[in-house]
Amino acid sequence: MSSPVIDFHTHLFPKSIRENRARFFEGEPAFRSLYGSPDARMAGAADLISAMDEDGVQVSLVFGFPWKNIETARRHNDYILEAVLRHPDRLMGLCCLDPGADPAGDEVRRCLDGGLSGVGELAFYDAGLDQRALESLAPAMEICRNRDRPVLIHVNEPIGHAYSGKMKITLAQIEALVRRFPENRIVLAHWGGGLFFFHLLKKQIKKALEKVYFDTAASPFLYDPAIYRVAVDILGDEKILFGSDFPLIRPKRYFKEMATAGLTFRARAGIIGKNAARLLKLES
Repeated sequence: MSSPVIDFHTHLFPKSIRENRARFFEGEPAFRSLYGSPDARMAGAADLISAMDEDGVQVSLVFGFPWKNIETARRHNDYILEAVLRHPDRLMGLCCLDPGADPAGDEVRRCLDGGLSGVGELAFYDAGLDQRALESLAPAMEICRNRDRPVLIHVNEPIGHAYSGKMKITLAQIEALVRRFPENRIVLAHWGGGLFFFHLLKKQIKKALEKVYFDTAASPFLYDPAIYRVAVDILGDEKILFGSDFPLIRPKRYFKEMATAGLTFRARAGIIGKNAARLLKLES
């Protein structure tokens, strides 16, 4: 049996936030920056399932937002838990929060005990991946390492055009992240900010990236379609995960780009589902 098409990167919001986002701006500068405009799309579980059916996606990994307010994070994670329980064959979930708001990892444990599959998308929009951010990640990373669960972390390219949600970050900081947590299975969002290019270095980086995966979220906004072929040539075909960043971009747009990228059948099958199935232990 062929592996399902798996979207590793989708955002869901409960109705209470979708219909009154301004209530949640106070104390949440990143949320205001990303969703302050009424044109910034938000989706609920029903919206996602409909898009999955239309675009041929069997399973999506869903998560919320890295709220600084732990109570907001808990309520949002509850929505993710409910969505996964309501659609067990279609949705898998990640626990999302600001790691600094959960210093003991209690919310992470609660979510994993409740049935979520890992942690993410964790982001440090304000300060980037500085030393303080790495310290705050330690409890969640330890829990996921002990339970062998993946952690999805938001990073972005350090150069190029500016956009909402783009962190001030360096490749050295991203490298420091993966070196700090070498035993964790880490997924770096948005092609890892380009870190995978340095897999070509003869020393050190290959070892540091041994357990690191890269998702394709927002790729049509950021890179030429040739990046798929280039990434496979550099990394091999087992470390790349299709992620749409829904509702920002629909999955079908990625599939069109992959069709023009000159991928082998094996590479495309890995990217759109097999690699994620292996990471999430969905294969027998």
